[in-house]
Amino acid sequence: MRIFLDTANIEHIRHGVRMGVVTGVTTNPTIISREGKVDYQGLVKEICSIVSGPVSTEVLSQDAKGMIAEAREMAKWAKNVVIKIPASLEGLEATSVLAGENIKVNLTLCFTLNQAVLGTAAEAAFISPFVGRLDDIGEDGMEVVAGIVEYLDYYEMSTQVIAASIRHPQHCLMAARAGAHIATIPYEVLLDMMRHPLTDSGIQRFQDDWNKVMAK
Repeated sequence: MRIFLDTANIEHIRHGVRMGVVTGVTTNPTIISREGKVDYQGLVKEICSIVSGPVSTEVLSQDAKGMIAEAREMAKWAKNVVIKIPASLEGLEATSVLAGENIKVNLTLCFTLNQAVLGTAAEAAFISPFVGRLDDIGEDGMEVVAGIVEYLDYYEMSTQVIAASIRHPQHCLMAARAGAHIATIPYEVLLDMMRHPLTDSGIQRFQDDWNKVMAK
């Protein structure tokens, strides 16, 4: 399972890449807004220059015509740009058109296998089921991820599943066990995946033991 960062923070992305574990980035209007008033195009281009893998950026239009027009322009920003299109009726139409033009689409805000089935039929390159948001309303978000993965595997489809709306490291483990191709995670979750109190205490003990002997 590959790890993407769900952020638009340049320093966090650079750190993830330096660690050698982050291979892609996902953004959306909410995530972009957290960075303040920015040059949207310039920010996405900078992210694309840092990360060699897919960088998802989302359209703002809600009608198919507008989505398609936005996507065509965004696709020119960098070779690794992927267009996030919402899993709506208008979004499905836009996905089909864009896929026919070899513009990669990440079908986002996916909450059911039905939506994923239609998204793959429209030839979306990625499907993003939102795990945390489903959990928030009492449903099993990871069960949806597993169902989509099983469907894609059964029919040997090339569409990849991005487990999104990840809230904690346990979600990452569950996504990996479910067979998700990618988990896109917040920066703090990435850090928490590597943290453990026994690791910290072990490092300190090794250092203390060394100093006791070698410092003499």
